[in-house]
Amino acid sequence: MNNLGVIFDMDGVLVDSGPAHLQSWQLLAREMGRAITAEQFAHSFGQRSSEIITHIFGITDAVEIARLDARKESLYRDLVRGHVPAMPGAKELVTSLHAAGVRLAVGSSGPPENVKLVCEEMGLTLLMSAIVTGMDVQRGKPDPQVFQVAAERLGLSPAACVVIEDAPVGIEAAHRAGMACIALTSSHPRERLSAAELVVASLGEIEPSTIRGLINR
Repeated sequence: MNNLGVIFDMDGVLVDSGPAHLQSWQLLAREMGRAITAEQFAHSFGQRSSEIITHIFGITDAVEIARLDARKESLYRDLVRGHVPAMPGAKELVTSLHAAGVRLAVGSSGPPENVKLVCEEMGLTLLMSAIVTGMDVQRGKPDPQVFQVAAERLGLSPAACVVIEDAPVGIEAAHRAGMACIALTSSHPRERLSAAELVVASLGEIEPSTIRGLINR
């Protein structure tokens, strides 16, 4: 199966990072004398932090956006370091796919420091053939760039790759990249993820044969 690839989104797929991301956004907002609601956070989950800063706080200065972005992600890493909240079944799925010869990648909108921390603490680094982060792309999801770059680094065509995502913008990005998508109901209800080829409630529902079936459909 080494002619097949799986590209994992990170937040909400490999790691149950939603609560820590919400807390870090609220801490940042408090430092700014502002506020962010859980509803605002849920609506923006899956987008790049720089885009969220502009959308929610109305900040457009590039230097200030970069400063706030770095501060927010630093707060997030401080919250999860030493106890990264791995998604149930994530390590097992990555291990089984790797053992089956599937080429694996992370395709995340997050900064490289976040992805490095998660992969190292979960023991995934050596199992991934490619890692793409927000620093490797110019456009965030739903633009397909992050998944296109991941496929290129895996040495595979888009049609040979399956994306595992948890957000509507990620599903759209996968499809725009020419890839099938499995959606995990960790961050959004099933009905919001219906555009995916397969929707699962648990990573334990996915097996190497699942990937093969989606590629060969």
